[in-house]
Amino acid sequence: MPKRHARRSVTRQLLKRQIRAAFAERPGMPPGLWVVRLRSPFDRQKFPSAASDALRQAARAELAQLLDRALKPRHEPRPEAVA
Repeated sequence: MPKRHARRSVTRQLLKRQIRAAFAERPGMPPGLWVVRLRSPFDRQKFPSAASDALRQAARAELAQLLDRALKPRHEPRPEAVA
């Protein structure tokens, strides 16, 4: 987690714990190395506490969405052409 998106170490550690927990809850994840990266900072006005329940729930909800997208097949098989 870059400091520019999560200034406090408490916040970065909370996010790391949430990521580990989200992966542990998904036994169907394909093996391999996964990289989870923050694309934008968390709004300190919305989450004033670095380890608040609101931040924990927001992170978990966003991780669930991302993991659902990662597990969804990318391409649907094409139906066979009838000749």
